[in-house]
Amino acid sequence: MSVLVVILAVSAACCMGLGFVYQQNAARQAPLGDFLSPRLLLDLVRVPRWLGGTGLMVAGMALGAVALSRGEVSLVEPLLATNLLFALALSRRQTRQPLGGRGWTGLALLAGGVTAFILAGQPRAGSAVTSPLRHWLIMGMMLGLALLLTAWAKRSRLSGGAVPAALAAGLLYGVQDALTRVSGQRFSAGGWSGLLTCWQPYGVLVLGACGLLLVQSAFEAAPLRVSLPALTAAEPLAGIGCGVGFLGDRLRTGAGALAWEAAGLAAVVAGIVLLGAHPAMPAGSAAAEPYRDEDLQPR
Repeated sequence: MSVLVVILAVSAACCMGLGFVYQQNAARQAPLGDFLSPRLLLDLVRVPRWLGGTGLMVAGMALGAVALSRGEVSLVEPLLATNLLFALALSRRQTRQPLGGRGWTGLALLAGGVTAFILAGQPRAGSAVTSPLRHWLIMGMMLGLALLLTAWAKRSRLSGGAVPAALAAGLLYGVQDALTRVSGQRFSAGGWSGLLTCWQPYGVLVLGACGLLLVQSAFEAAPLRVSLPALTAAEPLAGIGCGVGFLGDRLRTGAGALAWEAAGLAAVVAGIVLLGAHPAMPAGSAAAEPYRDEDLQPR
């Protein structure tokens, strides 16, 4: 396990967690009619707080890309899930809420689950699967499920669309992480010509744009405590599925190791749910208030 990869992944989680809080603070005030519409991004791009949060998220994605180029997806993804810890830290500062028993339990489950999965699985690189059929089958399952969740969110609208939209975004980001890893390998092997002549980097951009729209729609439709846990739980699960499924990541497969890996992932999800429901997480919703004039002015 590379210490540099761990530092990069945790730094990426920090930037993304802080960025998500600022983005949701802005998106919750967006017009309700913009849900799952590109108009939402056009509205938000005029809000300085959203731009700051997006800048932090982009910085986190860049750090994550470097981590993915140097380490296995199955190692980096659980560490990226700790973005919720940093989001909670910023939210606590804004709301002045104590951590309490629920918060400490969620923190212990998330941190302990990530540690248990990594130590039990000992993710390591292997030979990538060369069969295009397997690549497209796994990615097709992820993207197909994301499409179904998006349709569910569109049908549910604001009554319950935040969770499926966030889940869909998490799945897209998980596949995006896998394609980022492949893009990094292509760049290492063939430089810019090798990178720009393959389809994966363009897939990264398309998935990133679609994921951004889904995330902001989820942030607009519901409080952060509803939307962020679904996003944070779905991304590592999808990324690990792609890493093991076709990128060649290897995990220990003994009975004891598999039991600890499963227990670690279950603890991660449970910790995410507990932390996401913490009272410190912003509870504002899209119905709270429209944009104020001063929100649209540069500072």
